Amino acid sequence: MSNILICGSMAYDSIMVFNDYFKNHILPDQIHKLSVAFYVPELKRNFGGTAGNIAYNLSLLNTSPLIMATVGEDFQPYVERLSKHEINQDYIKIIPDTLTAQAYITTDLDDNQITAFHPGAMTQSHKNSINSITENIDLAIIAPDGKDGMIQHANECVKKNIPFLFDPGQGIPMFDKDELKLFIDQARYIALNDYELQLILDKTSFNLNDLTNSVDALIVTKGSKGSVIYSKKDKINIEAIPVETPVDPTGCGDAFRAGLIYGIVNNLDWEKSGKLASVMGAIKIKYQGGQNHSAKISEIEKLFGSQLN
Repeated sequence: MSNILICGSMAYDSIMVFNDYFKNHILPDQIHKLSVAFYVPELKRNFGGTAGNIAYNLSLLNTSPLIMATVGEDFQPYVERLSKHEINQDYIKIIPDTLTAQAYITTDLDDNQITAFHPGAMTQSHKNSINSITENIDLAIIAPDGKDGMIQHANECVKKNIPFLFDPGQGIPMFDKDELKLFIDQARYIALNDYELQLILDKTSFNLNDLTNSVDALIVTKGSKGSVIYSKKDKINIEAIPVETPVDPTGCGDAFRAGLIYGIVNNLDWEKSGKLASVMGAIKIKYQGGQNHSAKISEIEKLFGSQLN
């Protein structure tokens, strides 16, 4: 069995529903002195974070990855969840006197969102070192995390000859041109959505060919329009799996990446890896939150169209 290392965040997501429209309570001509309160009778606390979401989706594929993350003293409920799903916690470090990263998201009836994010222990992700890992790692993913930690973990992967997937996500603005170019040079694979792709091209002054020639594969997701995989030889269009009633896109990118990672370590070709990634995203989007979905391996195989290893 392959050893997969996920370097990224663990977080709690507090989801609040405001049963009205923000536009009815925010006056455009008074925006310079905004002071509003929203009554939210509905509150849900979900388990999230890129590392947590990816690991959970890999567990649905009967794959148990290693997670490298820093968390706070309030992490016990997440410990119990990871234990329930038999997900390894050996490299999750509790930082004293901190809280686990948390997002507070208020959504109105138009699906507009106001989010406040507290990074907490995530900012100290550099206190975890890949050099401490005793297992032989076949593939790592550098996902959104503390800036210093992402840089350090990428450098450590290179020194230990561990191929990695660079998945910067919402962390792109943290890095300057030279830092992004170094990540691109170090990575074996890169995964972005179409907005993140344009952001990286703008910040690095690369064109699409520059980027695709720098890695073995560039994977670009386009939401309901599917995804595109640029390999050394081909451009492969992956269709999205039709979903009758999409509910919440939160965590769909992480579910997609879990399918992609599974495909890479199990030597599936890019077309099959992309299809499995789309299947995982389609399963997730039918549920609220990043980890409230579930599926038996037989259900995943049915959507995928063939048996998995």
